[in-house]
Amino acid sequence: MSVTAWMAVAVFAAVYVLIATEWVHRVAAALGGAVLMLLIGATDAEHAFFSEHAGIDWNVIFLLLGMMLIVAVLKRTGVFEFIAIWAARQARGRPYRLMVLLVVATGFLSAWLDNVTTVLLIAPVTILVCRRLGVPAVPFLIAEVMACNIGGAATLIGDPPNIMIGSRANLSFNDFLVHMAPIVVVLMVVFVLMCRVLFRKAFTYDAERAESLMELDPKAEIKDKRLLVISGVVIVAVMACFVLHTWLHLEPSVVAISGGLLLLAVSRLSPGGVVKDVEWETLAFFAGLFVMVGGMVQTGIIGDLGELAADATGGNLEATAMALVFGSVIPSAIIDNIPFVASVSPIVSEIVASAGGPGEAEMLWWAFALGADLAGNATIIASSANVVVIGIAEREGHHISFWQFSKYGLIVTAVTVSLAGAYVWLRYFALA
Repeated sequence: MSVTAWMAVAVFAAVYVLIATEWVHRVAAALGGAVLMLLIGATDAEHAFFSEHAGIDWNVIFLLLGMMLIVAVLKRTGVFEFIAIWAARQARGRPYRLMVLLVVATGFLSAWLDNVTTVLLIAPVTILVCRRLGVPAVPFLIAEVMACNIGGAATLIGDPPNIMIGSRANLSFNDFLVHMAPIVVVLMVVFVLMCRVLFRKAFTYDAERAESLMELDPKAEIKDKRLLVISGVVIVAVMACFVLHTWLHLEPSVVAISGGLLLLAVSRLSPGGVVKDVEWETLAFFAGLFVMVGGMVQTGIIGDLGELAADATGGNLEATAMALVFGSVIPSAIIDNIPFVASVSPIVSEIVASAGGPGEAEMLWWAFALGADLAGNATIIASSANVVVIGIAEREGHHISFWQFSKYGLIVTAVTVSLAGAYVWLRYFALA
């Protein structure tokens, strides 16, 4: 490797240590790392700001911004309080029942929207309902975002890496349903059972609080019915466009920002007040992270690692599939699965082509998608949804540290990726 490449690795490693140890705020660390990548020549302004694969992913940024605007307007209707009380009443105030309800709903929604949109909608509800029940919100938020990453793997639009893979490999919405949804259902069942053990300390039942909640009327929490109806229409339209985006030829980012600005325009709310509720720190963190990873891509580090992994399998389909499932975990966990998939998917495309084309070797894409998607649960920076939830929690006064997340995430990732590897081996080799 060149001197610049080694310097890029050193910068990335140093920033990762700062984020993990929290010696410096994660936003300052990411932006500082991005500046250093520019100063050492690992990347430049043209690539950092305009490159599709080695710079800031503006599709992700504007997808987040658009959905944050929608949530900021929706918050003013009182619908989150309504859902919080309704969910608590359905769970009869029992924390584990509530977690199951929220986790299943999150996993299902993330498959049909996308995992970032889902956590933007669910996280505020979770914080409110936990406050009402007097239970810690952090375990519920961590469980939900993990369910989001698992559920989002089921469909083409559920997780940003899937959109990239689908585009690169010319895979349809139905292809993802047929190949990914069966194992995702199994993983969701396993995860719900794991929650009972992993988060058991959070399941403290308060009979008095539960009884007082059962007496509340959720409908009384709705503050602005007109705005709620308008918001509902816009959200349904945005979600319909998400599902149909491959036929409409509209990027999810365009749909989201259009919906957010439209809702802001017709809401009659003060734009300044709404914009204050946008998670600007989260967007800045993503921008810094994208520039840093772009430096790693530009210097050839990520490409070299991908090629080494491809060469190590020697063209054996079964070995390659297992390498993609398990080999995607560490890099996805360290650099975020979006830039990882963006940089490695061309290598996978070449492997598929050399191994017999999209027919016999198409299963390599499913192995790759499962490894990258499920690795999103390993660390707080491994998935876009994780970063968003951390930002929402911090704004509401709930700090989630790198290691607090990872002590659960590494266990969940190990279990789910192992089951995914078994699924790939059984379906495409043992029972093929």
